[in-house]
Amino acid sequence: MSAQVFIKLFAIFAVVAIGWGVARSGKLGGGDPARVLSGAAFYIFVPALLFRTSARIEFERLDIRILLAFFAPTLAVLGLVYLFLRLRGSAASGEPAAPSVRAITASFGNAVQVGIPLAAALYGEAGLALHITLVSLHSLTLLTVLTTLVELDLARDRRRGDGGGPRLLHTLATTVRNTVIHPVILPVLAGLAWNASGLPIPGFADEILVTLGQAVVPLCLVLIGVSLAHYGVRGAVRGALVLSLLKLIVQPLMVLAFAHFVLGLGGVPLAIVVMMAALPVGSNALIFAQRYQTLPGEVSTAIVVSTLAFVATAPLWIAVLQAIG
Repeated sequence: MSAQVFIKLFAIFAVVAIGWGVARSGKLGGGDPARVLSGAAFYIFVPALLFRTSARIEFERLDIRILLAFFAPTLAVLGLVYLFLRLRGSAASGEPAAPSVRAITASFGNAVQVGIPLAAALYGEAGLALHITLVSLHSLTLLTVLTTLVELDLARDRRRGDGGGPRLLHTLATTVRNTVIHPVILPVLAGLAWNASGLPIPGFADEILVTLGQAVVPLCLVLIGVSLAHYGVRGAVRGALVLSLLKLIVQPLMVLAFAHFVLGLGGVPLAIVVMMAALPVGSNALIFAQRYQTLPGEVSTAIVVSTLAFVATAPLWIAVLQAIG
């Protein structure tokens, strides 16, 4: 692994440690500072980033095979984790959002802080261009699917709690409304609508969006540290280890098998989709967990564990890709 990637990983751990240290010192006041920070991220900074990203996607340049090679297996991992936990009754055990929270943790990678320098360092400008193509639809695709699933589960839970509650059509209407009028989905839909209009984002508006969007990465990293300090890791390590294993080993293995043996990808395109899948858990998983107040300690621990383990698993996947050629 290149020095540039190691420096990025070190910076990630340093910012997380700063968040943890400040939270432990009590300087953030009483209450739940992690929830306050996640609220700011979810309602101010993340929507700005998602709107700008969606509004600037160049659909005519997207390579369908590359997208299919990454997103089909990734959505399969997401769906399998979700369905397994639903069948086990996790959604009916007092935490209806748990299957979706664990599903995003097992499938959503750190495509920006770690992924961009990794792609640039290992595969140059051509590889970086392919990686950015995947990044442009990463949050849009996974967060849209997961938001729909979690809102359905919450609607079912409310209906069960009301002793049958409203009729099915009313439940579906409520779910659709909560899914669309949502701090993740609404800015994406608005960005896509702006994209379809063909109009450029006005300079002053774009500058505001850029300024807000730049805060997402450092804020999310600080939030991981604050969450670790506030919630701790007791009882979360086992779940975090399982989720890290799914993210670092199972997901890239499925992407490799599908991309190479089904779609016939090789070379740099294959390497990019596999390494994208092999990235550690991304901080958006914690934002999602905080949004639904479900398993934030487990998700925070999974982010740290998977990022530490990535130092060992990344060279493994690079060696596998070199062997395949």
